[in-house]
Amino acid sequence: MRAYLASSIGVACAAALVLPLPLALPASAAPAAPAVSGTSVAPAGEAAVPGSTQSLPLAALPSERATGAARQGLTRRDVRPFSLVGVVWDDPDAELHGSVQVRTRATGGHTWSGWQSVETHNHDHAADPGTPERDSGTVRGSTAPLWVGASDGVEVRVRAEAPRSGGTPAALPRGMRIELVDPGDEPSSEAAPAEPASEDTAQGPEIPEGNDTGTTTGQVPAPAPVLTPEESAASAVNAELVPLGATEIPELSKAETEAAYADQFGDEAMAAKPHIGPRPRIITRKGWGADERLRERNFVYTKSVQAAFLHHSATGNNYNCKQAPSVLRSIYRYHVKSSGWRDFGYNFAVDKCGNIYEGRAGGVAKAVLGAHTRGFNTNSMGIAVLGTYSQSSPPAAAVTAVARLTAWKLGLYGKDPRAKTTLTSGGGNRYKKGAKVKLNVISGHRDGFLTDCPGTRLYGKLGSARSASAKYQGR
Repeated sequence: MRAYLASSIGVACAAALVLPLPLALPASAAPAAPAVSGTSVAPAGEAAVPGSTQSLPLAALPSERATGAARQGLTRRDVRPFSLVGVVWDDPDAELHGSVQVRTRATGGHTWSGWQSVETHNHDHAADPGTPERDSGTVRGSTAPLWVGASDGVEVRVRAEAPRSGGTPAALPRGMRIELVDPGDEPSSEAAPAEPASEDTAQGPEIPEGNDTGTTTGQVPAPAPVLTPEESAASAVNAELVPLGATEIPELSKAETEAAYADQFGDEAMAAKPHIGPRPRIITRKGWGADERLRERNFVYTKSVQAAFLHHSATGNNYNCKQAPSVLRSIYRYHVKSSGWRDFGYNFAVDKCGNIYEGRAGGVAKAVLGAHTRGFNTNSMGIAVLGTYSQSSPPAAAVTAVARLTAWKLGLYGKDPRAKTTLTSGGGNRYKKGAKVKLNVISGHRDGFLTDCPGTRLYGKLGSARSASAKYQGR
């Protein structure tokens, strides 16, 4: 009963279409949604596909003279415009033991950047072993993606780890190539990310009891959006919250969120589960311009959301919040087209200004199976803060957004952000498959897998996020 209730929360919006969908669905299909009154569905393939990916093979470079370590790369060259880079290779089980560095030239300029390091993680993200997504045959080994901004020149060098004294030089993975991702033009959207006057010093709000939003009457309705069948399906799973084609899910105060729950399920249900935080504003996939034809058609669900894993995207901090949708479209394309995943890996993303974005398709209130924490994707959700926070501190606005999001989403499933929960490992380098692991309800990626993610500085903010999330829930 609890899983079903959680799937259909948030129905108080006046314009919402109530289409209750049970949460505890099998790991299977949700068919493409039909057109709903007031929304047009465009023929498949009518709209231009935004963005592109250039995939260039790396070639052998002279080995390090001192150590004999292998090197591969790409000499400096002109390429079509791109904004994000990453390196992929054929075998998803092969690790890249070494370093990857790139330098780029800004579009239309002549000056080249200095060398930038790319995180070489592979096993710590992605789908769990033995799942259809992991065993699809399309999955590749991959580094983290790095956002470099609009560029039209690139140079790459990959160095294998130097061997230990008397040891054999490490081999680099087969089939390495550089992926250059162009996110495409910005969509026409009403859901522009909010950007404070100084995004690096933006402070989160005090923990409030609520933030009433109100509605405006007498406005002329906007023209009905034209959706492709894939867009219609991705939007329909949020139709109990907002109309089809919405670019954002508006925030509700705590009182409005609880009233919506009580209206749908009765006062008894609300009395049994009162700790639900106010629903935050969430920019939908439509709002950030996701090309729904890239992902696999069906949605996959688990039974519940028992934990939230916090990540950093490791894409670097050289972006402003107006560029965040472009960063998301680039990561999405890299996850699907370059790494071979079924969809964007994380369930949600948060930018440095505290804007919250819908990640993997399937419904923001539902228990959507992600590919974010290898071994612990089932019955959890993954939240990526856009940026790299190993040495840089995350902005307060981003930490506050994590607290607000977890207070709402975990509250739908009756979870206390300060508590512990037990998850079963799907297999990884920290816990063997089948192990019962006690974790914090709000955990860092490194709690489930041996990795630096979410970065030391962001990991250090988890205690504050847990406390703030609990206060938003009224605990």
